[in-house]
Amino acid sequence: LTVELGIELSAFVLFSSMSGTIGAAGQGNYAAANAYLDALAEQRRAAGLAATSLAWGPWAEGGMAADDALEARMRRDGVPPMDAQRAIRALRQAVGAQDVAVTVADVEWERYLSHHTAVRPSALFGELSDVREIRSAQSASGAHGQAHADAGRPLTLSGRLAVLAPAEQERELLDLVRTHVAAVLGHGGAEAVGAERAFKELGFDSLTAVELRNRLGAATELRLPVTLVYDYPTSAALAEYLRVELVGSVSVSGALLPVASAVDGDPIAIVAMSCRFPGGVRTPEDLWRLLAQGTDAVAEFPADRGWNLDRLYSPDPDQAGTSYTREGGFLAGAAEFDADFFGISPREALAMDPQQRLLLETAWEAFERAGIDAGTLRGSQAGVFIGTNGQDYLSLVAREQDGLEGHVGTGNAGSVMSGRVSYVLGLEGPAVTVDTACSSSLVALHWAVQALRQGECDMALAGGVTVMSTPENFIDFSRQRGLAEDGRIKAFAAGADGTGWGEGVGMLLVERLS
Repeated sequence: LTVELGIELSAFVLFSSMSGTIGAAGQGNYAAANAYLDALAEQRRAAGLAATSLAWGPWAEGGMAADDALEARMRRDGVPPMDAQRAIRALRQAVGAQDVAVTVADVEWERYLSHHTAVRPSALFGELSDVREIRSAQSASGAHGQAHADAGRPLTLSGRLAVLAPAEQERELLDLVRTHVAAVLGHGGAEAVGAERAFKELGFDSLTAVELRNRLGAATELRLPVTLVYDYPTSAALAEYLRVELVGSVSVSGALLPVASAVDGDPIAIVAMSCRFPGGVRTPEDLWRLLAQGTDAVAEFPADRGWNLDRLYSPDPDQAGTSYTREGGFLAGAAEFDADFFGISPREALAMDPQQRLLLETAWEAFERAGIDAGTLRGSQAGVFIGTNGQDYLSLVAREQDGLEGHVGTGNAGSVMSGRVSYVLGLEGPAVTVDTACSSSLVALHWAVQALRQGECDMALAGGVTVMSTPENFIDFSRQRGLAEDGRIKAFAAGADGTGWGEGVGMLLVERLS
């Protein structure tokens, strides 16, 4: 600019902020522009031109720091807004001394360093006398602590926890979490943070969430996810997560259980089964008897589903809207469900696909058959893997939506089929619904076994379900001429081909042996 205008300037002063010099939370994009001004000043000086770049900390009495929330955060970080008159004197001094790039800020070094080095050490301020004094004091304290450690007293958090009883572990970690939450939010102490109060209610945002993650990472020496406060939304939940990571056990209904870990080989066992199938099968014993006796479970279309059976059948395979078979494998009582047992209102139960209802019943029964009270598993790392072959109940509910609003979406989503079981029983392992047509339940079992081997869960429900709420499958396959006329699957051969449609639900409880 001065070359083009032919003017020699006595001063060329650029204003930016300290975010481009030492960083500032949430100011990554802003910092890049600030750093550019420092580089411009250096370039001008190298060309023999006047230039001074001033990177400011927050000013009092106005500016960006006038925002109450921002000022509070800066004070917690050890960078309080500086007095305007002192800042102006610093400006005169910097320009008069012909410095190139200068940072001017009011810094409370002990507080600032605890934030700035929470994740990793930094040598950026090593030449400052105030910083050297603080670090010397910290080194002396560390040496004193090491002397105690050498005498047999564990220093690391995991070491301290290892010698404590489970209840004491819980108290120590909860106090640790609440103390850091209070520090991040600017409270006077841990007592201001309720153990069960959600972080969202306490006022956490994305910046304070990351700050808490960094602080706890430094305190625990764990690599923690950036989504920490969202995955574990209360101090109590977060403390329990840290205990699992540090000690390797989790508290479920008052008992301390080991956490699953990845294993090799094939130590997987099916420990229980529950089912509902055509032919009156309601238990695994019923299924065995049906198979052993060769019972024919195919029957006429059900009369309790609202299907217009007189109009549905036509022997003509080209007749639109009809089926040329009148038989299939159907579950008796598919509409029956004890909603109150599962804490579900009658209105929500009506909006739920019968497949979800059957999965809840068979999941509960699978645990019962394994000798496990399903009510004690709340909070456990049990997984749910469900195979599905489609959902058609929504087309019926859509006609009768009065009073069902708010339940139709979750009641008919494929993804919720596994999630419903996890939510109602309080299981916190993986919840997966898979649709690979006829192989869905087999794929679900395969994924459940993989999850157990990889330590993603310590037990898993795996199964599949099919209930036909409408006759659309029969109508569709009739147009394709893909159905056996008597509803029974045949080997594919001339004059005797065709498939049949059937319903059912089966659930396996599988565990990793150890």
